[in-house]
Amino acid sequence: MLRILSAAALLLVVVGVIWLLPPLATLVFVEAALLVAFLEYAAIAARAGIRMPRTPTAVAVLGTAAVFSLAPAMLPAVLMAAAIGVAAVQLARWPREQTLAPAGGAAFAVLYLAIPFGALAVLRMTHGREALLLLLVTLAASDTAQYYGGRWLGRRALAPAVSPGKTVEGALFGVAAAALVMWGAGAWWLADLPAAGRVLFGVLLAMFGIAGDLFESTLKRAVGIKDASQIIPGHGGVLDRIDGWLFAAPVYYIALEFLL
Repeated sequence: MLRILSAAALLLVVVGVIWLLPPLATLVFVEAALLVAFLEYAAIAARAGIRMPRTPTAVAVLGTAAVFSLAPAMLPAVLMAAAIGVAAVQLARWPREQTLAPAGGAAFAVLYLAIPFGALAVLRMTHGREALLLLLVTLAASDTAQYYGGRWLGRRALAPAVSPGKTVEGALFGVAAAALVMWGAGAWWLADLPAAGRVLFGVLLAMFGIAGDLFESTLKRAVGIKDASQIIPGHGGVLDRIDGWLFAAPVYYIALEFLL
């Protein structure tokens, strides 16, 4: 029950921000969630023995997402600036600390977190609230169907070494749910895409979402934790809630920006 109540409350907040408030409010909300996700990521990295400089890396992550959302054409420049900044910080720490692991962890935070979160904000800025909500509803339906479908009929483990609770049957429920939502809601919000294309698009997003979920599970399993944090009752941390979005959001953005 706690899981359902917290999910419903979070859904109301997210939909309210996206649908009722101006685009900049979505960016502010995204940046706040990104900061929490980065702190969770940094804590996981620290448990793995990678102690990246948190404040400079947080600035690089938040700045990259903000620039991406406000001026997408500047993304290559801000990525180069972030890489140089991370390297410069590590240079200043030498020889007190090794360089490769902290620099690599910081640079990956930009790619793994800032780009997907920035994609969510830029979708609201450039494609409108309908496009962003279509992505979120599709992924939320897929996550929910995976969870309850897996509990109902799950028998075969999908990736037992990574996430023992995930099942093949649950994944199939998630893929079907994403395809159904994209087929139905996409008829209004992606009207130019044929029905078969919408179904395939939903399947693709669900598969990337599952891959993102499993990837985050590998990060946690490597350091022996179940949840990234306990900030969301019944769900764990922000990373636990949006792990699938981190892989699916860039794919969705690329499709809307360059293919559809």
